[in-house]
Amino acid sequence: MHIEELKLTNYRNYQKLDIPFDDKVNVIIGENAQGKTNLMEAIYLLAFTKSHRTSKEKELIRWDEDYAKIEGRIKKRATSIPLEIVISNKGKKARLNHLEQRKLSDYIGVLNVVMFAPEDLTLVKGPPQIRRRFIDMELGQIQPRYIYHLGQFQKILKQRNHLLKQMQREQNKNLVMLHILTEQLVEHASTILERRFVFLELLRKWAKPIHHGISHELEDLEIVYSPTIEVLEGASKEKIESSFLEKFKQIQDKEMERGTTLIGPHRDDILFYVNGKDVQTYGSQGQQRTTALSIKLAEIDLIFNEVGEYPILLLDDVLSELDDYRQSHLLNTIQGKVQTFVSTTSVDGIHHETLKKAEIFRVTNGTVFL
Repeated sequence: MHIEELKLTNYRNYQKLDIPFDDKVNVIIGENAQGKTNLMEAIYLLAFTKSHRTSKEKELIRWDEDYAKIEGRIKKRATSIPLEIVISNKGKKARLNHLEQRKLSDYIGVLNVVMFAPEDLTLVKGPPQIRRRFIDMELGQIQPRYIYHLGQFQKILKQRNHLLKQMQREQNKNLVMLHILTEQLVEHASTILERRFVFLELLRKWAKPIHHGISHELEDLEIVYSPTIEVLEGASKEKIESSFLEKFKQIQDKEMERGTTLIGPHRDDILFYVNGKDVQTYGSQGQQRTTALSIKLAEIDLIFNEVGEYPILLLDDVLSELDDYRQSHLLNTIQGKVQTFVSTTSVDGIHHETLKKAEIFRVTNGTVFL
């Protein structure tokens, strides 16, 4: 799988751009605030229909314009597929093969992307919502139906929290409505948890040997899912449902008192252990970075194993954050098999065959030069 061509119209600081890409490695060089990360963001958005940098979509539209358009032509299983995202004040439209897709689950997963940026180094030491977002985005790529359950869960969660907030303020307790929303919430929460368990098992399978290799075979990585209910990984959906319902009964008074939903996938976490020690709390910066890199490299193999083609890799200003050894391990892993986009202010000091054979693009103030 690779992107053959990218077109931007009124996107960020790009008025018009039409650029073909090499199917191996493309290096985008530019000073800060010139537009190189905007290019990476556009590719990411083409895959996921949303930015990794902002939730305010009007920021994606060029100043004083009414809309932004991202178009891409991807090669997948010897077939050329056109993709298009249009963002305007009226909302967002996603088109696949020139046909508008009403459901995101019908669009996401066509283009598989793995992004590694400096903020991903906080995957290990950052707050739980970063890790939850990571698992949701990556799982959604290989199982688009997961996005439907996640969307339904978030919709019902909002309604349930609104009801709990009302019940907190008022004496009249609408328990019938609360029980209905709880059952609806549990239906989707159980599916989400079941699929996250399966995904974590796959991630472990690929990340453990990668981490062992990067650490000179001195460290063993373990990835543990930490749910808000007492249930073992691998439990059936029925078992997860019954555990949720039992727990919700136990904490009903506490939830009404606090006015919010206290358990569910929106409060879960992922824990990383190296040689038995919690990396987030006790790991060195080097161990934290090795763990983050191992997870990102594992994603590449995981997606290939699940969908039959390698994803596109976006390395956004991250090479300068890694030491020479981790740089080499990363570049050796992708060499010759993954279409890769590298954004950087300079390639000076990065001596690797992969970059010597790369297509070089230079970005200045929203203009790209070969």
